[in-house]
Amino acid sequence: QEKSSRLSAALFGEDCEISHDQLYELLKYAALGECHNATQPSWCRIYHQSHLAGVVVIVLHEMSQLHFYKFYLQFKHLRKVFQHRFTLTPSGNFLASLYGEGANLKPRNTAQGLTSTSSECVPKSSDLQRDPVIRKYGLKKQGLTSYTLTLEEQKKNDYPIKGSPGCKGYIYTECDQQRTDSSPLFGLDCEMCLTAKGNEVTRVSLVDAEGQCLLNELVKPQGTVVNYRTRFSGITEEMLLPVKTRLPDLQTRLKKMLPRDAVLVGHSLNADLQALEMIHPSVIDTSLLFARNGGRRFKLKFLAKAVLGKEIQCEEKLGHDPAEDARAALELAQFFIEQGPAKVAELNLEMLLRTEKLAEVSQNKAALQPQGCKVQKQLNEPPHLSKPCFLDCLQVTGQKPLLLGRQELGSCGLCQSNLSTSNKQILQRALEDVPLSTFSIIQFSLGPEYIASHLLAGLCEKVRSKLTDLLTIYAGPFEESFCLQSVKKEFGRCGPIQSLTVVTETCQPYVCIQYEVLEAAQLAVESLNGAEVAGSCIKVQRPVTAAMLDCDVLIKELELDVENEGVIYVAGLKKSLTETDLQEEFSRLKGLETLFLPKDLQSGKHRNCCFLKFQKSESAVDALEVINGWTMKGSKLRSRNALASGHLWRWIWQTNHSNGKQGGNILHEKMEQLSDSEQDLRKKVKQLDHHIKKLYRSLQNNTLCVVLFPGAN
Repeated sequence: QEKSSRLSAALFGEDCEISHDQLYELLKYAALGECHNATQPSWCRIYHQSHLAGVVVIVLHEMSQLHFYKFYLQFKHLRKVFQHRFTLTPSGNFLASLYGEGANLKPRNTAQGLTSTSSECVPKSSDLQRDPVIRKYGLKKQGLTSYTLTLEEQKKNDYPIKGSPGCKGYIYTECDQQRTDSSPLFGLDCEMCLTAKGNEVTRVSLVDAEGQCLLNELVKPQGTVVNYRTRFSGITEEMLLPVKTRLPDLQTRLKKMLPRDAVLVGHSLNADLQALEMIHPSVIDTSLLFARNGGRRFKLKFLAKAVLGKEIQCEEKLGHDPAEDARAALELAQFFIEQGPAKVAELNLEMLLRTEKLAEVSQNKAALQPQGCKVQKQLNEPPHLSKPCFLDCLQVTGQKPLLLGRQELGSCGLCQSNLSTSNKQILQRALEDVPLSTFSIIQFSLGPEYIASHLLAGLCEKVRSKLTDLLTIYAGPFEESFCLQSVKKEFGRCGPIQSLTVVTETCQPYVCIQYEVLEAAQLAVESLNGAEVAGSCIKVQRPVTAAMLDCDVLIKELELDVENEGVIYVAGLKKSLTETDLQEEFSRLKGLETLFLPKDLQSGKHRNCCFLKFQKSESAVDALEVINGWTMKGSKLRSRNALASGHLWRWIWQTNHSNGKQGGNILHEKMEQLSDSEQDLRKKVKQLDHHIKKLYRSLQNNTLCVVLFPGAN
């Protein structure tokens, strides 16, 4: 819904089916932009990709379109919020293309590590000139003042600026003495917690040019803490309980400690100064100093290892140490100033990062998939991934993909030992970690007891049976000598008929009509019940079965589905009318956006009905009043609100034409087993829907979110 990053695609009618490659294109471009040979998807466009806050793929393990329609009423949030739905063609293994199962990667320098100086890691002199560091700073060494951010650079990178409207109430350090190349450097780093006010500082460290820690202070946030982010901040509730220091106290101390010509150094220092609500005129930002192509930035952990040979932010430690991070940023700035841009460019950091990531991915390929949610290889289909998988691409570009399921991926693609044994645990971890990752795959599962093949067969039969009942109407009673052709013609005006049979078990004849689209059956019930047809006043009703007791509720919910908003169904069209004829006839309707003329998927011939999509719901309501009773080329039209979107219409057709009929005794046994577990299954699905709701509501604006029902294939 955000204007700055919107997905525009034709989602009507036959365009509702996409391939694995098309979905892969979308996710790759959303996550990588122009990097790594990513291009705009061939079937839709993402505008302002750089404004995307992140991409989240929610995988409902081994659930398929079958589950979505069987538990349509239980997926209350999912169907109300996610406006765009597609049928994913069952070919190949989409999850394998994300996780990298079967990928064959051969990194070129896996043994030598980050500090390698082998010939393949040293750039040629001609390449040095193209290095972003050289392009920005030249080849010669310069003093520290050449590397402080200009006012324009500070504005561009969201630094607090004196006099800026967004910095009202911020404290100015008053360090406004002119800087020289001998001005003192100070490393600064903060750790933040998420509170009701937003990000608030909870720990501050300041180190001097010798690396001595001058300040390492805990701070009591003003707002109520929502998330301590302990895994990253190292802060716990117990640590903050005795703390009395507040932000104003710390601002005063910092102001007194800094000399008038102090230069602050930090990695993405803008975030620290914003959290401190302080303005300082002279800064060196190491995330910008060690520039990369396209404005991307290296992580502090990587730079510390690649440039300084130091390990920081180690996994075994609880959270980051701000004094360690401040010292690392300071030493990086000192290295850059003392060694000069040419030496930094010779390190060939981009190649080192690529080598490191490919080595990690290659060594840990087997651990990439969550245990218990492992994607099955297609039977009779060997792996054929000739390109690096999606997660490989992300890691090579320095991004940190998050994979949560029965286990989670660490920052390097290493499978950690802490297991998530339930969907609730996975959700809790997702709520904490998804905001910190640019690309996340969150995998929920119903559990093996609910996806057994015998239960799925019974579930499929129940859905097929219910769809058949929804498409079927009974009409009558008629006179003994009634004209069957007249009945077929009258009911045919409601939409395409699949079959019509005469019921003879009753004392007077009835007819059983099965339609091809839901709207036709509903239109027949609404418009012909109590009408006079073939000389008899008849009753029109659907079959009365246990599964159909919630029919009215289901019809109402389908009508209110966001996919059907502004869409109406029109029946009674003459088959001789072409799409061009219809476009011309309906062009007088205000706000008409799209016309879709369904075709028989076997013969290719169009039906005697169509769907009209309007720009606004109000226009659709007005059109219904105009069309009902409208005569077009001698044929009287009937219309109502749409019930089945394109993918459902196609799925109904495929379900009705499939040959998956079971033997009577076997099927009866399966249906009994399904009935025993269906109530539990319904509760499970409802819980899943609630988890998706909670996760969705926690996402930042401008996040692309995809929910995947991958099925078994």
